[in-house]
Amino acid sequence: MELNTSLLKEGNCPPFFFTLKNTYNMELRKAERQQAKIKMGIQGPSGSGKTYSALLIAYGITGKWDSIAIIDTENHSADLYAHLGNYSVLSLNKPFSPERYIEAIQVCEDANKEVIIIDSISHEWEGSGGILELHSAMAGNSFTNWSKMTPRHNAFIQKILQSDAHIITTIRAKQDYVLTEKNGKYVPEKVGLRGVTREGMDYELTLVFELDIKHFTQVSKDRTMLFMDKPSFIITKETGTTISNWCLEGIDISMIIEKINQAGNLEDLRTIHMKYPRYSDKIKQELVRRSNEIGKCS
Repeated sequence: MELNTSLLKEGNCPPFFFTLKNTYNMELRKAERQQAKIKMGIQGPSGSGKTYSALLIAYGITGKWDSIAIIDTENHSADLYAHLGNYSVLSLNKPFSPERYIEAIQVCEDANKEVIIIDSISHEWEGSGGILELHSAMAGNSFTNWSKMTPRHNAFIQKILQSDAHIITTIRAKQDYVLTEKNGKYVPEKVGLRGVTREGMDYELTLVFELDIKHFTQVSKDRTMLFMDKPSFIITKETGTTISNWCLEGIDISMIIEKINQAGNLEDLRTIHMKYPRYSDKIKQELVRRSNEIGKCS
């Protein structure tokens, strides 16, 4: 995908373009913290308080109930907490295909919601019309069929990761067992809770909370380093505020645009483009504008 060079010519301006693949050239650069949108999971068994906790975190992040949307797959359970504030609810009914989840996220994004809660993502994997059911209904070789289903699941994950909104996913969990040999016999032994979603989902998220039936949470993954190795705690809106403060650390798009305005030549602009691939689409027109200004001045 290339930026149309015809957009970059005004008067005597030199041709100037950015090839997106150049973003991935092997080039060393100094690490620089950029502002982020949290992508996190709240995992726990039924009754552990996943929905309520997600709403408290969402409010702590944005401070505005009307900036929160919840995609509800749990039979209208999101409406049980309407007394908290005027957040929006999108009821998602079966079939729970990845494409319908993607469409629901897009609806929330189009409404400019700052925080999107997906309650829960487990249906996309194990629900009616979800990945496992779709796969089992396919004719032919089971292993080969996964090559068709995996891209659909991955598209759903990428929609979450690339969203401009903060996204909180809730994940159903059930007791997991392993067979252990005792006195010559194999007996099932509890080894903790297993999330009902594709294995490895936690690798994609920045932060994963695990709730127990008494509503206490522990952290199973934490790239923020805010909660790791701390005692279990009850989630409050202050938990969301802490996460929000972490997200706001570092450079944001306004600072990048300021760098563009200060660029003195086309090479500086190319360097900026390559340094911030996450913001490529958002700064493209600013890069075009500044390149034309540089061309007029030369």
